[in-house]
Parts: sequence; C-alpha cells; structure tokens
Amino acid sequence: MFAACVMSVGAFLCAAAPAHALIEIDITQGNVEPMPIALPSFTAEGGDPKLSADMTAVISADLKRSGLFLPLDPASFIQTNMGVSTTPRFGDWRTIGAQALVSGSVVKQNDGRLRAEFRLWDVFASEQMLGQQFYTTPENWRRLAHIIADAIYERLTGEKGYFDTRIVYVDETGTKDKRVKRLAIMDQDGFNVRYLTRGDDLVLTPRFSPTTQEVTYMSYAGAEPSVYLLNIETGQREIVGNFPGMTFAPRFSPDGQRVVMSLEQGGNANIFTMDLRSRKTTRLTSTAAIDTSPSFSPDGSQVVFESDRGGTQQIYVMNADGSNAQRVSFGPGRYSTPVWSPRGDLIAFTKQHQGRFMIGVMKPDGKGERILTEGYHNEGPAWAPNGRVLVFFRDTPGANGGPQVWTVDLTGYNEQRIQTPAFASDPSWSPLID
Repeated sequence: MFAACVMSVGAFLCAAAPAHALIEIDITQGNVEPMPIALPSFTAEGGDPKLSADMTAVISADLKRSGLFLPLDPASFIQTNMGVSTTPRFGDWRTIGAQALVSGSVVKQNDGRLRAEFRLWDVFASEQMLGQQFYTTPENWRRLAHIIADAIYERLTGEKGYFDTRIVYVDETGTKDKRVKRLAIMDQDGFNVRYLTRGDDLVLTPRFSPTTQEVTYMSYAGAEPSVYLLNIETGQREIVGNFPGMTFAPRFSPDGQRVVMSLEQGGNANIFTMDLRSRKTTRLTSTAAIDTSPSFSPDGSQVVFESDRGGTQQIYVMNADGSNAQRVSFGPGRYSTPVWSPRGDLIAFTKQHQGRFMIGVMKPDGKGERILTEGYHNEGPAWAPNGRVLVFFRDTPGANGGPQVWTVDLTGYNEQRIQTPAFASDPSWSPLID
C-alpha cells in the first residue's frame, strides 16, 4: 500500500540567464547521444548515509535506463562532499565532462518523516535550473527517488517522466505444460513486486486504466472466462461480466468510464464497447471475420484493432462509433496487438514475418512504419504514460524457456530487460501515480 507522498515544492529557476541558454535534450531526434550527468551521493545531514546513497543510486539508475543520460563514475569527481547548499565548483565538473549536476540531501525529521531536497545545475552555464523539496514517510523512499528522477527528466527534456509508475503483469511459474499464472505488480524498474492473485485460477491480459490505479483482467475461475475490475490500492475486486467468447481482456477508454473488447459469436469476432456504470454493451463491428485487440485513441474519437477481413491479420482504424473502418498496415507479414500511444502520434504493434516476431510503431495513417526490436517471440507492446517507451514480453525457446519483460524506447537503440522473480508476460504500464 502506497501512502500519499506529501510534497512541498519550491522551484528556483534562475532568472539571471535566458531560458534558451540552459541545457536541454532534444528527444525528437532519432538517436540521442546520452547527456553526461553527475550525481554525487545525497548527503545524510545526521541521518542515514546508506538511505541517502540508495536514493541517489535509484535516481541514477532511472536516468540511465531512459537511454538519455550517462551518469558519470563517482570516482572521477574532483569536488567531493557536495551538500545541497554548496555552490558547485563548475570548472571541476566541466573538467570531467559533466553537462548537468545534481546535488541533494535526505534528512529524517523529528516527526519521523523524510525531507529530501535536490538542486539541478547546468554546468556550462553555471546556473541552477531547478530546486525542489519533498516530504514523505521513510517506507516511501524509493518512490520519492523516482519522483525526483521524473523532475530531472522533465526539466532536461521538456517531457513528462515515467519513473513514478508501476507495471502489472502475469507472473508464471512451473513447467511449460503446467504453468501457474498469478497477477503481479511491480515498480517500473522491477522492484517492490507484489502478487494480486494467488494462482488458483488462470489469469490473462491485465490492462491498466489510463486515469486510475485500476486494472481489468480475464480469469478462468470457472468453465467460462470472466472479466474483473481490480483496485490496486484497496484490493477491491468486482466482476465486469461473463464473456464466453472473449478473445482479449478489455482496454479502457481514455476517461476510464468504458472498455472496448472483442467477443466471438458463431465463429466470428466483433468489437464491442461497455459502459462500466450501466454495463450496457454497444456493438461496433459486424463482419464475417475476426476483429480483435481494440484500443482507443487518447482523445477517444477512434479505435484501432486487428482484423483478418482482408485475408490476413492487419491493422485497421475506425471511428469510435464503428464507422469508416480503414486498413492502415500494408507491409509484408501479419500485424496484431495494436495499441495507441498516449501521445496520439503512433500506434505500436506486433508483427510476424518470415518466422520473426517484431515490435514496431507506425503513424495512425499507417505511414512511417519502424521496427524497434525483433526476436524469437516478441509480443504484447504497452506504452509508458509519456509515450516514449514501450514494455513488451519476449519468450525464450527450449524446455526451460519462458517469457520475460523487456522495454525499448522509440529509437530502438535502448532495449533492456526488467528482472522479475519468475517468468513474466502480458505487461501493462500504469499512469503516473497520484
């Protein structure tokens, strides 16, 4: 259970230099050279030096995993014992190649809370770019580190961060022919794993709400699949409905009030929406084909889905009322599991061609297709809330193989595995935690 992080934020933006003089990463470029950044260990100021060092390590790891930052080796630092109130010797930091510098402190107050403060410096301009102060309970120290990393990321890129988030997924244990599948949740860096179901029943395809800390997932508690709505914070679970012909768990609408799903009837599968308050369903497609894997655009005006109505699995986009369905994928191979970016600019997908499984993106009109990664079996992309990183799962071959969770950014150059206690599949990324 996460307690609310109480924050007191003071931004100390320097007015002495014009804004354009301060460093900033242009992440719209194809292959971004990581920015060298120095992160001396936060001072403890009479508190716990290990906690301060651990917080600094989490911030550094977050920034490094983004692929946009290169934390410098502390052994290269010339100026040491950097307190949060210390004015940097900017020449020392320029000498080791740092472009940005972060100084900070962590103090445990008399009321038991932690007070963390940091400052972000532009080394070349010799200017402070940002200063913030936070208060939280000691058990929330790791989350606080993610929040600080988000603040640094946003100031240096101009984009929202994605570190203070969680990923829900299916934890898989046991042999390949007898897997136990449990719903699990973790921080985006793989820490703080928590199990949401016990493994008594098969669970599949969890999907995060874009507005709240709720997930839908499909469970075979009986003979027929049922869809559940689970509140991550309270653990409260309610059944959305029993859907014997469901092909995938529902995805939420942008406002979190509806879900869109595919239901099979008479050998065909069509797209439906359901109002979560009234439980009323509305049919969007009616074809002698398999229409499945629907996903709303972030403004709710359109739905992307896969269909074999043209003979092979391809991606289509239609209006949210089911009208004007248009095919948008025309490359070689089969396309599946389309998911609209929260930014609205791209659609992610799985592609199969010549025995390869690929994760790629294209514009909503199908133009600009790019393959980000490929492997033995890649599947199920889901977006980080800032629309800059994808999480997916990759299966490994052999009797002892199984699925693992990976991330890749939009350049395709920064691909990383998220370590999990067991095999893991079907990841879905949360919005930023309130």
